[in-house]
Amino acid sequence: MLRAVGVDAVWSRDHEGLSGDVWRVGSSYVKRAGVDERDRLLWLGEHFEVPEIRAFADDWLVLADVGAPSLAAVDPVPAGTVMGEVLRSLHALPVASCPFDARVAVVLEKARRNVEAGLVDPDDFDDDHRGATPQELLDRLIATAPEDEDLVVAHGDFCPPNVLLRPDGSTVLIDVSRLGVSDRHRDIALAHRELGEEASAAFDRAYGLVPRPETLAWYRLLDEFF
Repeated sequence: MLRAVGVDAVWSRDHEGLSGDVWRVGSSYVKRAGVDERDRLLWLGEHFEVPEIRAFADDWLVLADVGAPSLAAVDPVPAGTVMGEVLRSLHALPVASCPFDARVAVVLEKARRNVEAGLVDPDDFDDDHRGATPQELLDRLIATAPEDEDLVVAHGDFCPPNVLLRPDGSTVLIDVSRLGVSDRHRDIALAHRELGEEASAAFDRAYGLVPRPETLAWYRLLDEFF
């Protein structure tokens, strides 16, 4: 890994657009990420622009800095339009071509394991879930799980910081560790939560769908466990 970034590189956590344990090192980002994210980057890179992988070892990824700010730095309404266009293209990928499974049964099992492992922090819950315990929310999640899924290739953490925008209008997707076949509302729910009402309307116009409120609510609940 040191060969990829250079032994004299300066390590900094002063960066924008990536989440988790991420350091900026010269012209690279170094982040703690398992083989799941590496494999998803390699697969998605065949269809969309993603950061180049410069090295991977011991659950550390070295990613090239693509030199573009995220949509978190853009006015919300234009950002919503760009996000809707990008997501429409992502969701148009053939489901059968994606080897990663993020359907309801799979994510419910992951949510259960996270609760059992003590990885779900109630202090981080959205306001409408405050006061509940992780187990109470898990019980609610299981009891209200949708029976039908409108399956697409979903990003899994689709929010403004995870879409980078170049000056020429092209985009780069990052933080793809949750990518997989899932209901389209998983992505739409997080986009709506982050964008606000006016920008969400712009997003819906660009995406070309009026989402189902009850399904959005379930996928927002699901996100509390990750």
